[in-house]
Amino acid sequence: MRKIPVTMATQHPDNASPSPFTGKCHVSNADEIDECFQCFSELGVDEYMWDWEGKFVDEAVIDRLYQNYYEYFKKNQLGKDKFLTFRVPNIWEEPSHRLPRAFMNLISAEHAANTFKLHSPPIFEIILPMATKAEQLKYLQARFKEIAHATEDIFDMQSKMKHIDVIPLFEEVETMASADKILEEYLEFLKSEYHYKPEYMRVFIARSDPAMNAGLIPCMLAVKSALCSYHQFGQKHNIEIYPWIGGGSLPFRGGINPDNITEAVEEYAGAGSMTIQSAFRCDYPMEDVKKSIDYINQEVPKKRKNFILLSEEEKKQVHDFNEEAKQYFQHTIESIAPLINKIADKLPGHRERMQHIGIFGYARGIGEVKLPRAIKFTGSLYSIGVPPELIGTGRALKLAQEQGQLQLVEKLYLNIKRDLKNAGHYLNPENLDLLCEESDAWKEIREEIKIIEDFLGQKLGPTKHHHFLHRNFSSNIFRLMQQNEDISEDVLKAAKVRKSLG
Repeated sequence: MRKIPVTMATQHPDNASPSPFTGKCHVSNADEIDECFQCFSELGVDEYMWDWEGKFVDEAVIDRLYQNYYEYFKKNQLGKDKFLTFRVPNIWEEPSHRLPRAFMNLISAEHAANTFKLHSPPIFEIILPMATKAEQLKYLQARFKEIAHATEDIFDMQSKMKHIDVIPLFEEVETMASADKILEEYLEFLKSEYHYKPEYMRVFIARSDPAMNAGLIPCMLAVKSALCSYHQFGQKHNIEIYPWIGGGSLPFRGGINPDNITEAVEEYAGAGSMTIQSAFRCDYPMEDVKKSIDYINQEVPKKRKNFILLSEEEKKQVHDFNEEAKQYFQHTIESIAPLINKIADKLPGHRERMQHIGIFGYARGIGEVKLPRAIKFTGSLYSIGVPPELIGTGRALKLAQEQGQLQLVEKLYLNIKRDLKNAGHYLNPENLDLLCEESDAWKEIREEIKIIEDFLGQKLGPTKHHHFLHRNFSSNIFRLMQQNEDISEDVLKAAKVRKSLG
């Protein structure tokens, strides 16, 4: 069987510090070619995500990699030893004109590899973000087949690929709960239309957007339930399942960083791959980054079958609990959204993104709330000293206690206390008291922080020098905002202290 990549470098712009390869925080399209090569050659990652979703891309990526670094890729063949994987646009969420270009790129990359006498095809997998239905996966498969046929007819460019591997990226708590049914339907499609049963399947589980839409605890419970369901699906059909955890550095977005790497690998036992986002690579010493990537590459495969087994009753308990618990988070975020958006506008953008409308939106009788993408959402709340990990969590813990579900929560979320303590060090109680004078939503947050403190058996707040430094920056940010003055400098300084933009 082919090599399954364990570590994937992504283009998520969550870094607060400059790239060690360019010396710049902002990574341009031109820089991404070299970044891809450096992630392979210097950091030792197996795979690099070439991201077409919501951002501009260099469509000549394969030609540039082969021409600029031919000797390296001659020894480390793309599609065999190292992997470049496209995250394609979700045409049900953004304009569709870029998807055909991505598909054409797959076919032209195959022919470029042949020209250079390298392994072919070099790219054969695509990631579909925000996947919600089997119909979407089937549609992409069918469209690729049509484009491949048309390319052969028009340009006499025949593709060896009879199909591509479509990797669904599930980004909503609700979708995760039923994703095994989506996989069932898609598998039947592959069998009937292509007479093909895959030997393995990769399934991408998001950590940022589920947390942003439901809160920390519902997100983590959904991830663990999903890991179990995906592996059970694989066992049922005799297919090897390689779940993929896409997480950032801060606990709210995944807690995958060099300082927390042993805990993160243990937390996500059952996964086959993990993402290495920009903050992981840029905000920690290079020696620690390389050691952590090597640790993931060595240890994650050993734990792929060590997922937490849940009964159908326990899965139902998780689903029912999440349906109720997520409402606490959503209600509060809906109330404080204007402040989040105001701060987000001051956080720097470190990639050449296209204009994007936040996916957080739900009817509450007064229209829909729109928020920034997850990195800036997280960074906004950290910037004023109220980490999003603490929002909705106290009430979720109280609900778990009342329903007798706390033991299940702690069984599934192994590092819940560690994560809450780590996030809690960046709480600025003074800012929160001032915010409570402006809105009852902040008072709810203050009350549930007391519940979290009872759960942890300790007060939240800064304890070390860098925590106090972050508190000072968050106080500056809050007071400058009150005076309508520029906060961008202090926002970036605070991000560097916590080693992630958001």
